[in-house]
Amino acid sequence: MLKVLHRAMIVAIYLFLLAPIIVVFFISFNSSNRLALAFEPPSLQWYANLLSNQGFIEGARVSFITASITAIVVLLIGVPVSLAVARYRFKFKGAVEALFISPLVVPSVVLGLGLLLVFQPIGLTGTFAGIVIAHTGITIPYIIRTTLMSLTTADVSCEEAAKVLGANSWTTFRRITLPIIFPGLIAGAVMAFIISFDEAVISLFIAGSGRVTLPVEMFRYLQYRSDPEIAALSVVLILISVIIVLVVERAMGLRKVMNG
Repeated sequence: MLKVLHRAMIVAIYLFLLAPIIVVFFISFNSSNRLALAFEPPSLQWYANLLSNQGFIEGARVSFITASITAIVVLLIGVPVSLAVARYRFKFKGAVEALFISPLVVPSVVLGLGLLLVFQPIGLTGTFAGIVIAHTGITIPYIIRTTLMSLTTADVSCEEAAKVLGANSWTTFRRITLPIIFPGLIAGAVMAFIISFDEAVISLFIAGSGRVTLPVEMFRYLQYRSDPEIAALSVVLILISVIIVLVVERAMGLRKVMNG
C-alpha cells in the first residue's frame, strides 16, 4: 500500500509540474481564435500561421544568432577561467570563482536594470553586441560549473604523464585535457545556448526598439493579441529544447556530466 501511495504521489507531482505545458499543448490546436482551453475540433492553422509571421521569424533569427555567439563567447572565457581555478593556486581564487558564479543568485530584473543603466550611455542598447554581452554574463556560470565539474572529477595522472614526457602546456591541454572535459564543454555550451535563446527579462531591458529577440517579440505580441498562435510557438520551442537536450544526452552523456 505504501509503495502504491509513493508512486501515486510521484505521478501527481509530475502532473502538477507538467500541467502548464499540457494545457498550452492543447490550446495550440484550438480551431477558434481564443487563447483558452476549449473542446473543439483540432486544427493546425496556428502552426501554419507561424511560417508567415515575420515578427516571430525575425525574432527567431536574432535569438539564434545571439545564442550562437553567446555560446562561443562563454566557451572562450569560461574554459580558461575554469582551468585557472581548478589547476592553479593564486590569491583571491575563491573571489574569482564567486564573481563568475554570482549571476546565478542575482535577480534577472536587477541585472537587467543595471545593464540598461550601463549600456544606454554608451549606445549598446538595441544592438547585437549589447545583447550578447548581457547574455554572456548570465550564461557563463553554467559553462564554468560544468567545466569545473569535469576538471575536478578527472584523473590528472594523464596530464602529469604528458608533462613528464616533455609535452608543453598547450600540447597537454589540446591532446589530454580537452578530450577529458569535452563533454562538460558541450553540456555548458548547450545550456548557454538554450538559456540565451529563451532569455526574456534581461532582453526586455536591453533590446529597446532595436534588435528584438524572440521572447521579447512574444511578449509584445501578447500585449495586442491573444490567440493560440503564441501557444503553438511555445510548443515548437519546447520541442526544440527537448530535442537538443536528448541529442546531447545520447551523444555526450549529459546526465553523467551534470551528475559529476
